[in-house]
Amino acid sequence: MLTEKEVRYVADLANLQLSETEVESMVQQLSSILDHMEGLRGIDTEGIEPMRQVLFPGNDADTLREDQPSPCLTNEQALANAVYPAQGYFRVPRVIER
Repeated sequence: MLTEKEVRYVADLANLQLSETEVESMVQQLSSILDHMEGLRGIDTEGIEPMRQVLFPGNDADTLREDQPSPCLTNEQALANAVYPAQGYFRVPRVIER
């Protein structure tokens, strides 16, 4: 089971401010998820072939295409429509503040 300290640590990493009630709820919910994942780890999958595409039935040609190499953009081409280019890089506004 997760501790409140661990939940608060992860919330801090995600820049989330949780109330006491939310912390208690997250301890229970995240512990339940981790317990479920631990249960899945114990399932014997010996002899079961891995799935490659789970979204669509059929063979690979039905849903996937072959990779085709193409030339990369130059730095100038990549920055051509940038709102704030700066010294060969994209400059963006700061969105996370502490």
